[in-house]
Amino acid sequence: MTLIFKEITKLTPQHFELLLDADPSQNIVEDYAKRGNAFEAIKVNKLVGIVVLLPTRPETIEIVNIAVHQDFQNQGIGQDILKFAIQTAKKQNYVTLEIGTGSTSFGQLYLYQKLNFRITGIDPDFFIRHYDEEIIENGLILKDMLRLQQDL
Repeated sequence: MTLIFKEITKLTPQHFELLLDADPSQNIVEDYAKRGNAFEAIKVNKLVGIVVLLPTRPETIEIVNIAVHQDFQNQGIGQDILKFAIQTAKKQNYVTLEIGTGSTSFGQLYLYQKLNFRITGIDPDFFIRHYDEEIIENGLILKDMLRLQQDL
């Protein structure tokens, strides 16, 4: 079944629930949700995923949040949402697409590199500086953000 993507004009509690699954800071999510463009992924009339794109510099846009509902994970939906984000950035004539993820986000790192994102940097202690509560992922304390990008 094909995903249908729709731009979101007003985020609902259901959208925020998904966004907060990928990023636990309500304040950070609310900030970039106001400034970015959010798209929902619908499958059989159900919200299965979301992505938020935020222009950061001339010719550069960033995926600041991408999430798949837990009931629909491991079905290729994340990859489809990522491909949609890449195509959207290209259609909008951006030259570079960026994404950041935790250094302990092994599944995400694999997916991003599979779709031709390259690691371009590390932001040490990003999650310690920007999040009030410790984040545990894959049994490890999340500290550093890895920055990846793709030339479009």
